[in-house]
Amino acid sequence: MTAHSSKDPMHGVTLEMIVNALVAHYGWVELSKLVNINCFKNDPSVKSSLKFLRRTPWARAEVEALYLDSLEEPAKQDSVESGFNPWTQGHK
Repeated sequence: MTAHSSKDPMHGVTLEMIVNALVAHYGWVELSKLVNINCFKNDPSVKSSLKFLRRTPWARAEVEALYLDSLEEPAKQDSVESGFNPWTQGHK
């Protein structure tokens, strides 16, 4: 085991990576149904979502929990076929 390995699925994952992965996986409409916050419903953007989530611990916790739950879901078929996997973006 190397000194840099971690079993924590959140290790090295930024909030921006989480939001981008969830948007790629669910889309804004479905994401706003799963996490009921206005920044996902009204004129959503990654920038506005990050600003809100960084100031709102309960919302950030919900988004992080959804991300962790989503890691266990099988990838959508179209995502697999395109070779794009939002869960591994940014991981080396």
